[in-house]
Amino acid sequence: MAVGQVAVFLAFLPMEAQVSLYVSPAGSADGNGSMDAPYRCIEDAQAAARNVPAAEVTIWLRGGSYQLEHPLVFTAEDTGGERKMLCIRSYPGEQAVLTSGVPLSLRWETHKGGVVKARVHQRVMMDMLLVNGELRPMARYPNYDSAAVRLNGVAADTADPKRVKRWKHFEGGYLHAMHGHDWGDFHYRITGKDSKGELILEGGWQNNRPSRPHPQNRMVENILEELDAPGEWYYDSGKGCLYYYPLPGEKVEQLRFETPQLKHLVEFRGCEERPVRNITLQGLKFTQTVRTFMEEYEPLLRSDWRIYRGGAVLLEGTEGCRIADCDFRLLGGNAVFFSGYHRNSSVSGCLFEQIGASAVCMVGKPEAVRSPSFSYGSNAEPDEMDFTPGPKTEEYPSRCVVSDNLIHHIGLFEKQVAGMELSMCSHILVSHNTIYDVPRAGINVSEGTWGGHRIVYNDVFNTVLETGDHGAFNSWGRDRFWSSSNKRIRQLLQARPDLVLADAGSCTTLACNRFRCDRGWDIDLDDGSSNYHIYNNLCLNGGIKLREGFYRVVENNIMVNNTFHPHVWFPRSGDVFVRNLVMSPYRPIGISHWGAEVDYNVFADSTAYRAARGGGTDEHSVVYVPEFVNPEEGDFRLANVEELTSLCGFKNFGMDDFGVTSPRLKALAARPPMPLPAVCTEGNGTRVWEWSGLRLKILDTLGERSATGMDSERGVYVVSVHAMGSPLRDFIRPNDVILRLSGKPVNRLEDLQEIVQAADWTKPQEVTVFREQREQSKVIPAGTLRKP
Repeated sequence: MAVGQVAVFLAFLPMEAQVSLYVSPAGSADGNGSMDAPYRCIEDAQAAARNVPAAEVTIWLRGGSYQLEHPLVFTAEDTGGERKMLCIRSYPGEQAVLTSGVPLSLRWETHKGGVVKARVHQRVMMDMLLVNGELRPMARYPNYDSAAVRLNGVAADTADPKRVKRWKHFEGGYLHAMHGHDWGDFHYRITGKDSKGELILEGGWQNNRPSRPHPQNRMVENILEELDAPGEWYYDSGKGCLYYYPLPGEKVEQLRFETPQLKHLVEFRGCEERPVRNITLQGLKFTQTVRTFMEEYEPLLRSDWRIYRGGAVLLEGTEGCRIADCDFRLLGGNAVFFSGYHRNSSVSGCLFEQIGASAVCMVGKPEAVRSPSFSYGSNAEPDEMDFTPGPKTEEYPSRCVVSDNLIHHIGLFEKQVAGMELSMCSHILVSHNTIYDVPRAGINVSEGTWGGHRIVYNDVFNTVLETGDHGAFNSWGRDRFWSSSNKRIRQLLQARPDLVLADAGSCTTLACNRFRCDRGWDIDLDDGSSNYHIYNNLCLNGGIKLREGFYRVVENNIMVNNTFHPHVWFPRSGDVFVRNLVMSPYRPIGISHWGAEVDYNVFADSTAYRAARGGGTDEHSVVYVPEFVNPEEGDFRLANVEELTSLCGFKNFGMDDFGVTSPRLKALAARPPMPLPAVCTEGNGTRVWEWSGLRLKILDTLGERSATGMDSERGVYVVSVHAMGSPLRDFIRPNDVILRLSGKPVNRLEDLQEIVQAADWTKPQEVTVFREQREQSKVIPAGTLRKP
């Protein structure tokens, strides 16, 4: 039955009826959308649904793969108004897979050196290759190393003319490099080489803080001459020839080879005047989109980010649209991107894994921002500035929800990414998400425009794995009042103090989360971040940093084995830091003014307390050696807290409501490693040694043995690693036990001190640590440290 005939039939249904349409990969071109004669194409069901007068239409997708040749597009016509609802979902007990992956028909023959080759007769783009559903690396140097800190392996001689001289097939290759200060990454396409043998590159526009590519942290890929490791591949587009180096035991004729073709799988195309309303995507799997790091990028105002405005699901101009219980896996770029105007839309119950860039982005349009600036050092001049508070237009997400999502192993190809990215939006609820194994922040707020977010009950850990100077939660606040010149900020705010809240007009709440960052801060409010209420957060390793901004109230948080990091505060900042538990001395930088109040805090040792009192703060604070209820299992409530509450007001808060809530995702989610509290008082004989940003003590308790998995009480235990101050953070982690250095055993702190003093740090030094239930050796490169 034709779509038009179905529409005529459906037109006689009453408006109150619910209608179901069916689609199947095994459907017929002559199908009528019934259970027994399903459509073969989703677009046919979509066209029929537009003509259905029912209030609710469900398009049931039977299990199997739906190979898309172009994105599935929804517009305002699909629901026609506020009353109609459309749901596209997998049939119960089955999963529909939306993919742009094209299966390749290949006949293999031997090439050389263990490599096989085959002609690709289809007209396809070859940007990614999946073998039996798993991603394989392009031919690259250095070879892929899953244990490497950055880019799965880096080398300083990546683009050395001596190496480049060997390459005959370099056009179309890529150079990937980290930022010179670890603030993200850059990507370049190789277009040729000059007379000196230096590469000619196109790209580098992916980061909003320009710098030269890092001289050591770089790699190249898509070079035929670098095809020398099992699992690697190379496609010669000129000859239409695919080269592949099989893994041990693989029989290529039995393998399934696929390559994605699209940047987007689904697009919602609406606007404020004609929004896409009330459409739900439920229970679907989205997979195989191409990488997008060489697409056009735009700056997110003055944050460090530039971004490609797209994703596997791209939404523009929606109201009340939902993405629920879906899986996103093996995507080349962003997974879900909300661009421009959105109201009351949501993402919930979804799994995001092996994502090339970010998981969920809520990003408004710069046209909605008053007097926007787009680079770190740029400012609107006061006589040209619009001082009107708030947004200029409605082209931004607001009142949207991102809740109960499991997000892990993202940023496969791009490193300036986040599990949840907020920019130019307001009043977004980010709750009960579990986010881990990410190269930068788990949750990032790019600027203050326009605040009002509630970021609550999230579990965020294993963050900032490939970058630096960042946090599990990170924000910037380079709004209209802010300048890279502190003098200019003071002058501007003296004349217009109201400008601080002109953009960040609504308070953002950060509460009841569990954060852990072993390579940065647990909570990092950077440049200008203002108007935050931060309370009842469990910070497992990196502490809390507040830089520059105004009106931050930080209360009743627990900072395990770490402390408060105030950086560069202004006079009359209005900042408040009260009723928090800290376990080491404050680490102020550039502080001559201490805000509105820093008091009534709990110090785990008297040394930290005396240092704070000497700095003019904490008149009513107390020293209290914390006894946590069950730290090994993550319960950091304080035993006998009633006395402490009466002294300074600190109260226990819940420890069992972090992260995802749906049974499906809870069964899949990992938990953060739990630190052992290191309480060092004058009377307990425990000594802590600070070495190159590491806090160290001997491993001498049963609890430490249990947490680390050690067989006996020996070695030196790593209590914490300083976010910025440790050049060793690529090699040594919190909760490690140092067993050997420079080939010599380490049983006591004194052993380590003697070895450090005697070592020749102009040469590489090997360190052996106990981590993840086994000994692991790392090489500290020459020059990483200087002789003490």
